[in-house]
Amino acid sequence: MRLPRMITVTLAGAAVLLPLAACSSEEPAPGNVPQAATSQAPVEEPTPENLHPFTGLPMTGGAKPVVAVKIENTAAGKPQMGLKSADIVYIEQVEAGLTRLMAIFSSKIPAKVGPVRSARISDLHIAPMFGKPAFSYSGAQTKMLPFIAEASLFDVSDSRVPGAYFRQPGRFAPYNLFAHTKKLLAAAPKASKAKDVGFTFGDPPAEGGVERKSYTVRWPAARFTFAWSEAKKQWLIWQDGKKDMAAEGGQLGAPTIVIQYTKTERSQFHDSNQSYTPLVHTTGKGSAIVLRDGKAYKAKWERESEDGGTTFTTQSGESMNFAPGQVWVALASRKPVTP
Repeated sequence: MRLPRMITVTLAGAAVLLPLAACSSEEPAPGNVPQAATSQAPVEEPTPENLHPFTGLPMTGGAKPVVAVKIENTAAGKPQMGLKSADIVYIEQVEAGLTRLMAIFSSKIPAKVGPVRSARISDLHIAPMFGKPAFSYSGAQTKMLPFIAEASLFDVSDSRVPGAYFRQPGRFAPYNLFAHTKKLLAAAPKASKAKDVGFTFGDPPAEGGVERKSYTVRWPAARFTFAWSEAKKQWLIWQDGKKDMAAEGGQLGAPTIVIQYTKTERSQFHDSNQSYTPLVHTTGKGSAIVLRDGKAYKAKWERESEDGGTTFTTQSGESMNFAPGQVWVALASRKPVTP
């Protein structure tokens, strides 16, 4: 059942923390990140049937179920666990101009993920693109539960599957709630398997790319910088001036970063501090910047319906191929605003 775009309800227990002071000295200075290669040798690709639809990497054993996890994204919840294994990571604006992540897992399922935090209305509009995934989150006000029940997802929250969650030692509440992914999926045996979500992978466009050493995206109270590493063939990630590190070790990064410019407006939700929840519109069409191979490409995006995928095309209308591997999608606005 398609959700209405506005629902009068208050999310429960959403703690709003301002990010720690930025340490700009840790950000990559212009010229300090190696330049991307100016040419690439053609690579023979496997058949499309054997490529994972979320990553474009070879897939063995067929498609696997999808689990989506809502993950904390302020300094208090870092370093996050499990993000290195995600196929797709969405950056979403939440109250007070901060951001949270929605991580999509299928090709690789890490043993543990977290910190797991509360759901937002924008999540319920993204989920149908993946069919009916298992959706892991912590907390939603009672009035929202009927809408979650009607959404295109399997509810595997801490209230529905408490045995799948645990408190991680060395962290403090509410930033210490983590989940065992095997138990999440066991509670959603009919979760949809990975399918085409509109992404295409392969060689970059022959024209249109502009070499970039780094690219910064801003929200009202958060800042991400993606810096190209020729050695790692990834865009390494900085948040609020600090390296975005993984709990498993190493800096987070991905071969493809998509800055998807969306319409973000005030919803009828607000948190316990009376800060309004943004509604991020991920259907319709708009502009985007795709970062891959050390270059930035202007692109267009389109998603006709909530149960359809999001396609990306070049300015000339051809498919905007992503580099095989993990994809981060920053749902941003050209003029950041706190609704």
